[in-house]
Amino acid sequence: MRPRLVCPGCPVDIAAHLQRETLMIKGIKFIGVPVRDQDRALEFYTKKLGLAIVTDQPFNDKQRWIELRIPGADTGLVLFTPDGHEDRIGTFQSISFWTNNVQKTYDELISRGVEFIAPPKAADWGTAAIFKDPDGNQFVLGTK
Repeated sequence: MRPRLVCPGCPVDIAAHLQRETLMIKGIKFIGVPVRDQDRALEFYTKKLGLAIVTDQPFNDKQRWIELRIPGADTGLVLFTPDGHEDRIGTFQSISFWTNNVQKTYDELISRGVEFIAPPKAADWGTAAIFKDPDGNQFVLGTK
């Protein structure tokens, strides 16, 4: 019988806790953004938003698997439209990017040609603005 390791002051079996901990969700690997033209989207997300290419390889006869990473972040972004999801292209995406200074980031992105719906707006919960990619997908840029 293996010895039971407990947390001082609580009856927690540390080995069992560590095993459960390794099985739990640790984060989001990537989120998908449906796009019409992968080359145009790739140029936008790398040149205008500053994301880095992690993978760009054939997926099937119609599309490539293009996975991008925000420098310094764990979560990736995939420029890919699953079959049957073409109607999602050009809609509001439930994706919010964050920055330390929305106004400065807004100013920089405007200078790079990124289209915003409106300038940043302050609210009780923080500051945010909504921008569009070349396919019309809309995203929030806000404070953390």
